[in-house]
Amino acid sequence: MASSMKNIVSTEKAPQAIGPYSQGLLINQTLYVSGQVGRDPTSGKLVSGGLAEEFKQALVNVGEILKAGGCDFSNVVKSTILLADINDFSLFNDVYKQFFKGSFPARSTYQVAALPLGAHMEIEVIAVQGPLTCV
Repeated sequence: MASSMKNIVSTEKAPQAIGPYSQGLLINQTLYVSGQVGRDPTSGKLVSGGLAEEFKQALVNVGEILKAGGCDFSNVVKSTILLADINDFSLFNDVYKQFFKGSFPARSTYQVAALPLGAHMEIEVIAVQGPLTCV
């Protein structure tokens, strides 16, 4: 049985974990990014400025972890979105499209009862290193 390489991915450019988890794990060439909310990496607090700013910061945080793992948004093959209010779906999509271009990853979106730190959304992604060709 072949063994797989498991590497912890971490960056100071994204908020540090607030629990017993890693920002990301790279297993062979697949990067699993833990759920990110709109926290400022310096203060550790949710950003101010409204929902769009919170959503944008969460995606910026994801982008920094992707970069630390040798990927970018074009490498994302699956995203999972958790919204505190499903009525924010359209606003979130507007922000999401600023980060994901062209062929979009597979995605699931759920409304949940509550999120860490009172956040309005959380996003986690799975990415695959290397150039991906869409057919």
